[in-house]
Amino acid sequence: MSNTIARLATAASTPRELPHWELDRLPASEPRIAVLIPCCNEAATIAKVIADFQASLPRAQIYVYDNNSSDRTLLSARAAGAVVRKELLQGKGHVVRRMFADVDADLYVLVDGDDTYDAAAAPAMLTLLAEQCLDMVTAARVTADQGAYRPGHRIGNRMLSAVVRGVFGGRISDMLSGYRAFSRRFVKSFPALAGGFEIETEFTVHALQLGMPVAEIAASYRERPAGSKSKLHTWSDGLRILRMVLVLIKEDYPLPFFAIAGATLLLSALAIGASELMDFIRTGHVPRLPSVMLSTGFVLLSSLTLVCGMVLESVERGRKEIKRLAYLAMPRPSARQCPK
Repeated sequence: MSNTIARLATAASTPRELPHWELDRLPASEPRIAVLIPCCNEAATIAKVIADFQASLPRAQIYVYDNNSSDRTLLSARAAGAVVRKELLQGKGHVVRRMFADVDADLYVLVDGDDTYDAAAAPAMLTLLAEQCLDMVTAARVTADQGAYRPGHRIGNRMLSAVVRGVFGGRISDMLSGYRAFSRRFVKSFPALAGGFEIETEFTVHALQLGMPVAEIAASYRERPAGSKSKLHTWSDGLRILRMVLVLIKEDYPLPFFAIAGATLLLSALAIGASELMDFIRTGHVPRLPSVMLSTGFVLLSSLTLVCGMVLESVERGRKEIKRLAYLAMPRPSARQCPK
């Protein structure tokens, strides 16, 4: 399989553009490769990104999904030889959901259209994915250029990645990388519920939660060219990603999550009611009835919270089983994708 990927990566000529319905007609010995590029106002860079991936993966079909661009992104992508489609729902997560639903291939490469990722790393990512029968390979960004990877983004990525590693497992160091390779099994069983840049968090947690085989490979990362503007807002998108992490923790580990909430309520009840209890033991009277009622309410809420966590833990087990079965329902990688 490694020889096949290497041959695809080093072929000298660029083939004719294949329509979507002709991808199934490729020889059985060659995997169908799709390069997926979500775009919004990337007219300054999209043509170069397409050309770089055409040179790096000549047999791949390149898809550009335009997300309501107001510039010439769509026209530039079509002129460069990509299959161009549109997604009207605004947000990267919505675009990824549409791409994963529409595009049929054996191996997938997902990359941003801003020319910050190195297309030359794609053959190595696909080789690793195929040789080890992995479901996801993440390109961990490596750069010495401060302009490419701003300190705020770097610190936020490290903090969020550390939280995810601590909760879900420590196999991915760059959780927010936008450059990944996927198996067909991953793509066609991924729920894609996020709407924006938090989609990368959902990729990572989905793979770790189901125990999928994943890996990372170092890839260079560079600053955006002149005329290209980042769509990522440090604080607003950072808070959205943090919210996604917390929601996924709550959804995947409801009993610990609600147990912590219940313990917090119980401690609050003890802090409010301890003095009232001591007064009652000492005098036989309750001097501050509202405090006692508030403390009692917190105890009841603590009990209800714990019960909710226990019920949701059973529900979550069923959800995990369903997601696992959906993953296993996809055919395993064939002999043309994985070595025997």
